[in-house]
Amino acid sequence: MADSQQHYLLIINGKSAGNPALREAVNEQRQAGMLITVRATWEGGDAEDIAEQSHAMGMTHVIACGGDGTVSEVMNGLMRLPHDRRPALGIVPLGSANDFATSVGLPLEPGAALAAARELSAYPIDVVRVTASSGGESATSYYINMTTGGFGAEVTSSTPKTLKRLLGGGAYSLMGALKAWRHRCYRGTLHWDEKEESASLLLLALGNGRQSGGGQVLAPRAKLDDGRLDVLLVKDFRSVTELTKLISELQNFPFDGRFVRYFTTTQLTVTTQANDSPWPLTLDGEARYYDQFCAEVVPLALRVLLPEACPLLSSNNRP
Repeated sequence: MADSQQHYLLIINGKSAGNPALREAVNEQRQAGMLITVRATWEGGDAEDIAEQSHAMGMTHVIACGGDGTVSEVMNGLMRLPHDRRPALGIVPLGSANDFATSVGLPLEPGAALAAARELSAYPIDVVRVTASSGGESATSYYINMTTGGFGAEVTSSTPKTLKRLLGGGAYSLMGALKAWRHRCYRGTLHWDEKEESASLLLLALGNGRQSGGGQVLAPRAKLDDGRLDVLLVKDFRSVTELTKLISELQNFPFDGRFVRYFTTTQLTVTTQANDSPWPLTLDGEARYYDQFCAEVVPLALRVLLPEACPLLSSNNRP
């Protein structure tokens, strides 16, 4: 018997539209009574546009079928809608890394993920708004998982897609190892909580979720619904000895270490040093280049289908 009040819109990355396991999952759930409409993307921006139309189409749920980039596009489309008209967001992971889906404990196989989308409850979570500029042009976008700047963003943006498909998350680790000995530092001024600090960084991570780059945990204490942004600053190193100390501190994420700092805030602004190149910045795995950006939490902006025991919900106090 059909779920008379529930209508699910599946937005599928066009590259995955022919995925046999996904097609089988859709057929199986339709036979079980799940009301499903499917739309596939053709080019960049399609997922956002389709998601924005979801309320007018009468959808109660929008399921992003793809990797972290597809999830991000769909979520940005939903954020174009007024708060009370945003359908709940679900995820069927089909990417190479699937960082958000993995960290919240969603099934990673299409059949199990789509079946779960029918049963899971929708929890309100925070979204992070990024307002950025480069070359006199500004842009606003949103993310739900992680933004990385500097070295981490360089690795994400430079990892070839074919390598991602072959090695999965291991591709990011490999590219990181190749780049580690010819890195550059990223200089700028940071503003948060009435503080101002000039810094020379190797890595900046702004976490709503906990992991990025194929399983790299950069914000281990992050919660999706606490109204806070978890900030990781990794300062530049000059020698093998300093690198060893840096790696040691990354095991503990100290509040104010010699090379590693970890704290929370509701908003952080970065302005790159004059005459330096724009910083590489990734929002949920999608690479951009900016010379000024501000990240701020939009509390409980979106309902997302999550497991009851999701470790990134404040009601579940597991570390």
